[in-house]
Amino acid sequence: KESAATIVEMLKDVTSYEGEDAVFECRLSRETSQDAQWFLGDVPLQSNEMNEIKVQGTRHTLILRKVTLEDCGPISFKVGQHTSAA
Repeated sequence: KESAATIVEMLKDVTSYEGEDAVFECRLSRETSQDAQWFLGDVPLQSNEMNEIKVQGTRHTLILRKVTLEDCGPISFKVGQHTSAA
């Protein structure tokens, strides 16, 4: 059984203007097959035309495309028992 990955680089707060993209990044202690999930408030985010979710090795990236005022709120990233928020 693999040991749980931990978050070694936490999310940073991002300020964007309406119509811009907002980019959030987290880095884990190691690559993991564990489910990692992004949230806006309490809503789980999926990769679609508005949100791009990328994983490159230990780096997990969320790009919110052309943000609007409705996108304002806390972003969080969860993996296992670990959470980071911005």
